[in-house]
Amino acid sequence: MENDWKSLFTGVDHPAVAADDVEVLADWYCETLGYERYFKHPKPIWMLKALDGTLLEIMPKDHTLRQERTTWTPGWSHVAFRVTDITAAIQYLDSKDIKWGGEVMDAIGGGKVRNCFDGEGNMIQVLERVF
Repeated sequence: MENDWKSLFTGVDHPAVAADDVEVLADWYCETLGYERYFKHPKPIWMLKALDGTLLEIMPKDHTLRQERTTWTPGWSHVAFRVTDITAAIQYLDSKDIKWGGEVMDAIGGGKVRNCFDGEGNMIQVLERVF
């Protein structure tokens, strides 16, 4: 009975990224990482859906200036996109002129990971997880 509350939380529904241009960044995620447009709110906000059904929200940014970040900057840091083959993913992203933020390294918890940046400079990762 005391652990019943754990069944209330099933996982992450979606991360969100505040964009300079919602349409352009939504295009980038669709064209580069294979997301599809799932729902558009008039604000404008796009909810995008990945092949596995997970969602990504692209929303307009406010007036706050972008701060420089590393993977260790306090607060939510980045979104890691799981891939089935990191070498093939890197080759594909190289063809999209991705900006890399380092080399492939061991992922915490197993696997390989590489930092990079989306179309507006937000830190993301590609990660091949080994369980």
